[in-house]
Amino acid sequence: MKVRGERECQDCGTRWRYYETGSIACPDCGSIHSVGIDEHTEHTDAPATLDLTPVRSRIDADPTRELADAAAERCREYTRKRGFIDAGELRSLNPTFVAAVELQHVGAHLSRELRSGDPAERYFYELLGSADDGDRPAVESVPSELRVPYGLAMAAAVDSYQRDVRTYLDANSEPTARQLSGRIRDHRKRIEALDGDVDPADANRLVHAARDLGSYITGDESAFVRAENWLAGIENDTV
Repeated sequence: MKVRGERECQDCGTRWRYYETGSIACPDCGSIHSVGIDEHTEHTDAPATLDLTPVRSRIDADPTRELADAAAERCREYTRKRGFIDAGELRSLNPTFVAAVELQHVGAHLSRELRSGDPAERYFYELLGSADDGDRPAVESVPSELRVPYGLAMAAAVDSYQRDVRTYLDANSEPTARQLSGRIRDHRKRIEALDGDVDPADANRLVHAARDLGSYITGDESAFVRAENWLAGIENDTV
């Protein structure tokens, strides 16, 4: 979406950046009568913070299924607002976004289960404890019960990022990056076709490849080699 990021209130004259507030309402007087004073610029992000404290505060009182559902919903609200083009600039695949997508999928899975195994619940609580800081449990600790939601989560995070990458590349042509993005897309579609039932290490490699794709596009030439290495790891596993 293209927006005019610099705005001016027609009632009090205050100027502000839409990119920072996500609102056309004046931050000083509250008036919605404002005008854009710069050129339209691609912008897909919105101000949002992932705060799981309210869910964690219920751990001693509520069953896992209810906590999982609440965590999934908070993560869903957060990821719905976030994007990766900020005032025309491509941003990285944020670790907090990836953690939120994972918790959303894991939480949704556990909220539907009548009974979950101890390893799955331990993994959920560890993820709940750190996702809003962008930290996730080690991929080696993903229990077999969560293999499918984990795979689908990584594919979903990559898909969200690639949508904005495609938008960015439409305006900033880079054939090498587009080719690399196509390879990432093919691996993502494979995970989706298998309903997420892939080696968690491969799903995690795909996230790293997508993140390095973004780094390459924004000027880190060595990131191209890193992305290729992540994809090679997946391809060697599937031979």
